[in-house]
Amino acid sequence: MYKAKKFLLRLRRQFSLLVFDLLEFGHLFFFYSKRKLLVLGLRFEFIKQILVAGLISKRGRFTRPFLHFGVGSFFVFGIIVAPVFATTYPILSQRAQLLEAPSPSAVLASVTEGESVFSTQISPKPRDKIITYVVEEGDTLSSIAQKFDISVDTIVWENNLNVKTNLSLGQTLKILPVSGVSHKVIKGDTVYSIAKKYEANAQGIVNFPFNDFADPDTFSLTAGQILIVPDGSPPQVTPTAPRPLPRFIAQSQTIEGVEGFIWPTSGSITQYPVWYHMAVDIANSSVPPVAAAKAGKVTTGECVRGGYGCHVILDHGDGIQTLYAHLSQITVDIGDNVSQGEVIGRMGSTGRSTGTHLHFEVRKSGVLLNPLNFLK
Repeated sequence: MYKAKKFLLRLRRQFSLLVFDLLEFGHLFFFYSKRKLLVLGLRFEFIKQILVAGLISKRGRFTRPFLHFGVGSFFVFGIIVAPVFATTYPILSQRAQLLEAPSPSAVLASVTEGESVFSTQISPKPRDKIITYVVEEGDTLSSIAQKFDISVDTIVWENNLNVKTNLSLGQTLKILPVSGVSHKVIKGDTVYSIAKKYEANAQGIVNFPFNDFADPDTFSLTAGQILIVPDGSPPQVTPTAPRPLPRFIAQSQTIEGVEGFIWPTSGSITQYPVWYHMAVDIANSSVPPVAAAKAGKVTTGECVRGGYGCHVILDHGDGIQTLYAHLSQITVDIGDNVSQGEVIGRMGSTGRSTGTHLHFEVRKSGVLLNPLNFLK
């Protein structure tokens, strides 16, 4: 009897030690796993910030690789994956074809008599470099300029022509992607010296997405590279048409009784919206405050290396947002509700900027819109 009690007591003690060891192991395993997850999370955030900063600072440089990757992916899917899917599930593919196929009467009704049904519709694509155009019969400088959406002066300057020059059939012309001039970089050139030489805006040169820089942070150039200077004109050359002056002097005063958007700051417009820069740049060397163009909620207020620099995004509801970039100071916090005309920061030159200015955007459901349509 005594031995049985002693055995049970020993067994109970061992069980208690086992439970204690399991609890201790669980406690240590919990803190070990928590520490490992925390380290992994910090490493992930660090790598993500580097990638985001790199993509923002080099925006436009990766446009073509992404476009080629997307087209290649669709090609691979259409050639390899789609036939396999159609072979595996023939009923689904046949049903989709029956649902999508229009009726014969609808097809006949949509065709106009004498109209060719075999036509290819070419999607417009931004031109990223200088192309060569062969003059066709009936071409003139103005018709070619209109065809490529550039000025006549741009064609004249790039090809060393005269406005009154008669084009000949088969003649080759160099066509720039935008109105302006091209410049071959030599040693000692900077964005600022080139902008001054061609009476252009340095920020406009930086904003053109297909201009490459040896260092995106300092905008350093490589000797021999070709730089596009939007809206530039050659030295000592008078354009045939006067260059447009700023149409507005931006004002930040709230107009009583008027709903909509107000100008977010004061200064002169140095760059208007174009296809590669759907925003308004407003410059003022006195570094004025920046106000909310419309009442809204602060969804973003941060500073990043390159790109927008210190910037604020306001949500105005109905999918409308406004962005205020390159600020030197942010005076609001994320989650704040601001009224129209309330100061949210101060103009600066942070991020991908060549001088003190405000980069102002208007977005609708993530799509960039022309801000001038909201600021009239």
